[in-house]
Amino acid sequence: MNKTIIASMLVALVSITVCTIAAEQKAAPAPPPAKDANFTLAPLPYSQDALAPHYSVETMSYHYGKHHSGYVDNLNKLVVGTKWADETSLEKIVKESYGKDDATAIFNNAAQVYNHDMFWKSMKPNGGGEPTGALLEKINASFGSYEKFKTEFTTAATSQFGSGWAWLVQDGDALKIVKTSNADTPIARDLVPLITCDVWEHAYYIDYRNARKSFVETFLDKLVNWDFAASQLK
Repeated sequence: MNKTIIASMLVALVSITVCTIAAEQKAAPAPPPAKDANFTLAPLPYSQDALAPHYSVETMSYHYGKHHSGYVDNLNKLVVGTKWADETSLEKIVKESYGKDDATAIFNNAAQVYNHDMFWKSMKPNGGGEPTGALLEKINASFGSYEKFKTEFTTAATSQFGSGWAWLVQDGDALKIVKTSNADTPIARDLVPLITCDVWEHAYYIDYRNARKSFVETFLDKLVNWDFAASQLK
């Protein structure tokens, strides 16, 4: 076949292909804009190195940057197509999904986001020691003394089998210490959390290895944020 004819046929074929692609692109509807995520990773109330040497930057980078962040990402994916697809209240999702067999994954991730938010607020640089004011009065009234509170809180945190949390909560006029396993959280039972200590191994293993008690004691003596706890009182 004449080379000129072949060249003309190739040019025509390319032109047809280009026109077809252009027409398809013009006809195809634009993809809908990406939906904003319901939840974002809350910023820490201090820099990642602010709690050192009691809580290291390495621990913080894994705990906050990977574990906590992962729960936020999972929750945003899980609520798509559910009744919580447009919900922005974390506490509402936690309470409404609690105990629902078909919403276990949503509860676990929502509660873990809430629990971690509380944990970071429960600590501060140069924290720890004995609280003051109305909070100390309530602790003394509920436990007998601050030292007795420390003993009971440490026992709860260290005796929690496997992963979980130790909490100081308000129940009516009284303060109580409760421990919860895995993602469970006091707000699911309408208790008011004041502080929490994370006793999942990823919360302390880099710095304290298997010495959970040492971590809990350091939490109370060097890290706990009693100002935040007092602000939570009802």
